Amino acid sequence: MRVEGLAADLRALLENKTSDVITLGTIIQSLGTRGFGVLLFILSLPSALPVPAPGYSTPFGLLISGLAIQMMIGRQTPVLPQWALKRSISYDAAQKIFGAGIKFLHKTEALVRPRMSWMGSRFGKAAISILVLAMAVLMILPIPLTNTIPAAVIFMIGIGLTERDGLIIILSAIGGWIAVALYAAVIYLVYVLGTTSFDQIKDVITFWN
Repeated sequence: MRVEGLAADLRALLENKTSDVITLGTIIQSLGTRGFGVLLFILSLPSALPVPAPGYSTPFGLLISGLAIQMMIGRQTPVLPQWALKRSISYDAAQKIFGAGIKFLHKTEALVRPRMSWMGSRFGKAAISILVLAMAVLMILPIPLTNTIPAAVIFMIGIGLTERDGLIIILSAIGGWIAVALYAAVIYLVYVLGTTSFDQIKDVITFWN
């Protein structure tokens, strides 16, 4: 599925309004695939982009964790539980979330293309699954500041897998491991040293930036 095709499918989903809510199962069915890349893209999207979408990080982080484990053990086709497929979001929220996703896809379509496709092989997916799992855990944990960074890493890995762009996956992985180091520092400050000062935590973020 090319980037422009994915954007077009998301646009068609928004245009074909049949209810005030949209289930995750309907979204996946509309995109015409159950590949890991598209699922990672969809599940990380609400938290990855700067749109108001509270309440999705924990349940979607849990689902992404499950997908990472499936990638790790070499499954070719991802499976989501029925309760997840029935989970719904309002049409208005979907417009904001997918609208932001469509704009992002249009901005990046010239940069994303098939290359280094071995990253999408069973071995490549197994290797990247460790990082995806780490990012999903960070999405779930009640860490101060934001979960946007780990979600954005998963989001870009999802695009890379969907478009068979190994370079995007590798660059996302580098950013992801930097994020792991950053959040490890924050976790150490908050849960080990008992730091409660936002300024001290902010100093760590500034140092890494």
